[in-house]
Amino acid sequence: MKKKLLVVLAVGLLLGGATGSPLAAQTRVVQPTNGLNLPFVGINLRPAQNQQETALSVQLLILLTVLSLAPSLLILMTSFLRISIVLDFIKRALGLQQAPPNQVMLGIALFMTLFIMWPVFNRIYAEAYVPYSDGKLNTTEFLQKAESPLRLFMYKQMQSNNHDDIKLFMRLSNLTKPNSLADVPTYVIVPAFILHEMTVAFKIGILIFIPFIIIDMVVASVLMAMGMIMLPPVMISMPFKLILFVMIDGWTLLTTGLVRSFSL
Repeated sequence: MKKKLLVVLAVGLLLGGATGSPLAAQTRVVQPTNGLNLPFVGINLRPAQNQQETALSVQLLILLTVLSLAPSLLILMTSFLRISIVLDFIKRALGLQQAPPNQVMLGIALFMTLFIMWPVFNRIYAEAYVPYSDGKLNTTEFLQKAESPLRLFMYKQMQSNNHDDIKLFMRLSNLTKPNSLADVPTYVIVPAFILHEMTVAFKIGILIFIPFIIIDMVVASVLMAMGMIMLPPVMISMPFKLILFVMIDGWTLLTTGLVRSFSL
């Protein structure tokens, strides 16, 4: 009897699967949608219905692009560029490889940049961010107010060479001679500022290298006179360079010179 009962149950299950019983299949409910529906996230993406929604999407895309480029803007449009290059020069001039680490040098450059650029950031906050947060400025006016202090800062740094870098990029862009700073486009000021900062940083780096090169030459000459050809001069000269740098309080002199090299 048990075997017959098992046979009957097996045949019933097979017949139920073949006839599409509820045990073998379930009915799917398809909900119509006009876009991409993400039920687990709670987001429904649909095409733009009018030009205002399209413009808003473009503005959000531009905003995300600017935020992704924020580190590059910090490096290229502030004093960070000159400071980081000079700090790298001093590390190479001393013959140091691992100490201090690159993260420490970048941290020093970052906080020195905040110290130098603090008046500019305060002006951006007071003249652009506060009115924008209060609803007194739209997005376009906010961007214009925010870039004005940065443009003025970059323009002041290039006064030492009579704004030759700006003139160069104005000629390359086939633009007419500007009457004032307001007539110079931002896309001209930024590359001119980058070129100027790299030139100034390399000039400072050359001045830093000169005394340490003299120490290397003296040590190499002494080793050659003593017949120690196989001994690397760098191993002997590096302690003397560190002693000289510490005795003259090199970090204080370097920081003071870097801060005073900017026109604030």
